[in-house]
Amino acid sequence: MGKGKRKVPGLNQSSTADISFILLIFFLVTTSMDIDSGLSRRLPEYDPDAIEEEMKIKERNVMTVQVNKNNEIFVKNGVINRVIDISELKDLAKEFIDNPDDDVRLPIKEEYDIQDYGVVITTVRHVISLQCDRTTNYEIYFKVQHELSKAYSELRDAWALKTFGKKLSECDEKTQQPVVRAVYASKISEAEPKQYGTAQ
Repeated sequence: MGKGKRKVPGLNQSSTADISFILLIFFLVTTSMDIDSGLSRRLPEYDPDAIEEEMKIKERNVMTVQVNKNNEIFVKNGVINRVIDISELKDLAKEFIDNPDDDVRLPIKEEYDIQDYGVVITTVRHVISLQCDRTTNYEIYFKVQHELSKAYSELRDAWALKTFGKKLSECDEKTQQPVVRAVYASKISEAEPKQYGTAQ
């Protein structure tokens, strides 16, 4: 007589749901949850005159350089508002960055102490906003970048010569160069290329 196949008893799963539920409760009870808390601050009262004054200050601190699809360079700041030749850009940038005559139409000058070096420096709060058209020629783009870099480089060398008696490259890397770079910090902001059309 042949032996019949034995049935393998299945696992008892009647308590699996209960165990899962108990584990879920356990983790919910023992886990800490971060609660975002707000900051207690009183907002300043709305003052339209102060906002208008702040907008004027910001406007004088920005020099816009636009290069259109025809590779024309348009410069706008408190003093100039026209199409220029590439050969003019460096000197216009230097005048804007340095504001040698404290022109009220150009960036504000500020004095602050560099604590690490024990030096009080005067710097200009400024931004050069570079905006190019999507179809701007790469050659003119690189020329614009080069002229702006030269403006910073010449200003740094002149200040280093006046202050330390030598050019930036000859100054001490740890004590002098950081001071010179702080006086004329490079602040060029590049916007995403757009279609500007013909310069006005």
